[in-house]
Amino acid sequence: MGRAHPRPAHDLRAGLPARTAQAGRGVVTVAASVRPARPVRPRGKRSPLASFGLHATLVAASVIAVFPVLWVLLTSFKPAGKAVSTDFVKDPTLENYRFLVESTSFFTWFANSVLVAGVTTVLGVFIAATTGYAVSRFRFPGMRPLMWTLLITQMFPMAILIVPLYNLMGQLGLLNQPVGLIITYLTIAVPFCAWMMKGFFDTIPVEIDESGRVDGLNPFGTFWRLILPLARPGLAVTGFYSFITAWGEVAYASAFMVGDDNLTLAGGLQTFVTQYTANWGPMTAASVLIAVPAAVFFVFAQRHLVAGMTAGATKG
Repeated sequence: MGRAHPRPAHDLRAGLPARTAQAGRGVVTVAASVRPARPVRPRGKRSPLASFGLHATLVAASVIAVFPVLWVLLTSFKPAGKAVSTDFVKDPTLENYRFLVESTSFFTWFANSVLVAGVTTVLGVFIAATTGYAVSRFRFPGMRPLMWTLLITQMFPMAILIVPLYNLMGQLGLLNQPVGLIITYLTIAVPFCAWMMKGFFDTIPVEIDESGRVDGLNPFGTFWRLILPLARPGLAVTGFYSFITAWGEVAYASAFMVGDDNLTLAGGLQTFVTQYTANWGPMTAASVLIAVPAAVFFVFAQRHLVAGMTAGATKG
C-alpha cells in the first residue's frame, strides 16, 4: 500500500495556510501567498462620497425651501419702483408697512382672522377629540357609516365644494358672516383631525378608562380628566391643523366674504391685485405679518407635533 500523503499544515504563527511537499523522508512546509483582505466598512457607515452627496442634497433642498420666504421678506423692504427687480435690497424702506397700516383696513382684517381662526381652532379641537374618543372606545349604531363619511369628505377637492357650500350658506343667510366661514373651515378640519385623534386614542390603554369608572367618573368625566391630559400631543396637532386651515385659507374667504369690514387677512391680500396691476410691496409686507402668528403658534406647539403625528398614525 502506498504511503498516505500528509494533509496541508497551517502556520499558526503567521495565520496563513501552508503547502506541504515531500523531500525524501522529511516534509517541507511552504507558506502560501495570500492577498490581504479588503477592509470591511462598518454597517451603517457611509462612504465619504455618499456622505458628501447626502449633505449636498440636504443643503440644496434647504436653500430651495427657504429662498421664496426670504425673497418675500426682502421684497417687503424694497421701494415701490424696485419691487419686481431681481436685485437685493439696495435702499431698504418701511414704506410698504406704513402704507399697509395707514392706508388699508389691515387691523380689521387681522381682527376678523383672529376671530375666525380662534373659534375654528377651539371648536375643531373639541369636536375632533370627542368624535375620535367616541369611535375609539364605544360601539354604537352608525359608527361605521360615520367613519366612512369622515373619510369620504376628505376625497373632494376644496374647489369642488365652493359652489354647493356657497348656495347652502346663502340659503341659511350666513354669507358675509364669520359664522358661515367658521362652519366651512370646520367641515375641512374636523374629518381629518377626528381620524387622527381616533388613532391616537387607540394607543392609550383602555384600563385607564376602567379605573376612572371604578372611581365613579362618568364617560365624559373619564375623557375630560384622565384621557385628555394624556392626549396633549394629539391635541397640539389638531389645534395646529385647524388654526392653519382657517388662518391661511384664501378660496372660501374670498368667495364668502365681501367688503373691507368683513374680509380676513387672506381675502384682504386680494385687494392688492387688480385686473391690470399688482401692488407687490404692500402685498409682501402683509404676507410677512400674516406669517408671524402662524410661526408663533408653531413654536408653542412644535414640541408636541412630532409625537402627536407619529402616535396618531400608528393605528387607524
